[in-house]
Amino acid sequence: MTTTTTNDTITAIATANGIGSIAIIRISGDKALEIASKLTHKNSFTPRYASLVNIYNTHDELIDESLVIYFQAPHSFTAEDVVEIQCHGGFIVAQSILRASVEAGARLAEAGEFSKRAFFNGRIDLSEAEAIAQLIEAKSEDAAKILAKQMKGLLKEFIEDVRDEIIHILAYSEVSIDYAEEDLPEDLVKQIMQKLQKLSKDLEKTLQVSKSRAGLMQGFRVAIVGKPNVGKSSLLNALLNYDRAIVSEIAGTTRDTIEESVKIGTHLIKIVDTAGIREASDEIERIGIERSLVAIKECDIIVALFDNSREKDEQDAEILSLIESNKEQKKVLYINNKIDLEKKFFDDALSFDIELNSKDDVTALIDALQNYMDTTNVSDEIMLISQRQISAVEATLANIEEAYEPLDSQELEIFSFHLNEAVKEIASITRPFENDEMLDQMFGSFCLGK
Repeated sequence: MTTTTTNDTITAIATANGIGSIAIIRISGDKALEIASKLTHKNSFTPRYASLVNIYNTHDELIDESLVIYFQAPHSFTAEDVVEIQCHGGFIVAQSILRASVEAGARLAEAGEFSKRAFFNGRIDLSEAEAIAQLIEAKSEDAAKILAKQMKGLLKEFIEDVRDEIIHILAYSEVSIDYAEEDLPEDLVKQIMQKLQKLSKDLEKTLQVSKSRAGLMQGFRVAIVGKPNVGKSSLLNALLNYDRAIVSEIAGTTRDTIEESVKIGTHLIKIVDTAGIREASDEIERIGIERSLVAIKECDIIVALFDNSREKDEQDAEILSLIESNKEQKKVLYINNKIDLEKKFFDDALSFDIELNSKDDVTALIDALQNYMDTTNVSDEIMLISQRQISAVEATLANIEEAYEPLDSQELEIFSFHLNEAVKEIASITRPFENDEMLDQMFGSFCLGK
């Protein structure tokens, strides 16, 4: 991986906006140390030691007393000279130091530019960069643990192993193309086929685990569904512990989806209260119901609510049918609500997971949600953490599948084409594939001196 050729020095505030005890201004590039000297009137800094110094603007006016730490290249996040200024938190002080840094020779960094430089300078790969970005917005402790492993290169090692295996197979194919008049030995074809099948099995397993645990990374989405007046809004209010949704006896009161976030256990989840699903009485309600259907498709957990005090009707049957058609890779909790009233709802085919009164106590539902999310836990299995990574693995598998037939018939040019596409796709997760790597594999197996 070659280093970037740009010589400009960038700066940005590295902490969140707002008032806090400290703020951090980061400067990265060839002039980082020079700029730090201008701001502090201090001629030298010992790498990785914190120095308590005064910070001045370009008019020699005192801005703040701050800690300054110098990270000498390549031992920094960007692999460039980096200076971090830890000043008192707040809007004015940090912005004043940032402005002084620009006046001293830096430019404002673009979004993600520090991580971009770290990637181009070989400090991190794309999978590690994505892990850093997602760790900042982690929705659960389990997600943070997974992302910490990714930052240490766990996914990178797996992808590199898959990548190297495909390149090794591709090298055999490319060499054999030059001897097209000779068929490949049958045992070699069998070995290659077995290697590809094992790769496919490993990638399929990773893909399945990643999809089933997507809620850990993005935050679980919980959709409360049911016909009008079964108590969906009351349930939402009880889970949030405040009156977020309007509750009334009038059917169709909730005419749009309502989304709110709440923490259950160690998980930050998004709860969606959907409009009651029925035949819409007007255009606004129709749009609300359409959004409810979208929410059901996109959620990780369906909380299906039924009214204990009302007989099962066509609307309940429609809800059950809708859930059945959308339950793949989702958790469904069937809830019998209003159990304080006389029982009128009967369905021998339906087994309720929980029975409760949403206006009284929803602890059983909270416990069930937490238990499910906790069991979707961290393990030693590799996980893909973004849709980009998932799409890349799916494309890799598709190309390996396409390669089986031309390998069997020894159409090696077509076989090599699909393997080239496969390695490009899998490599896109960490770093781009270069043809020189295949040549290194090919010639590296030759005899010494050949």
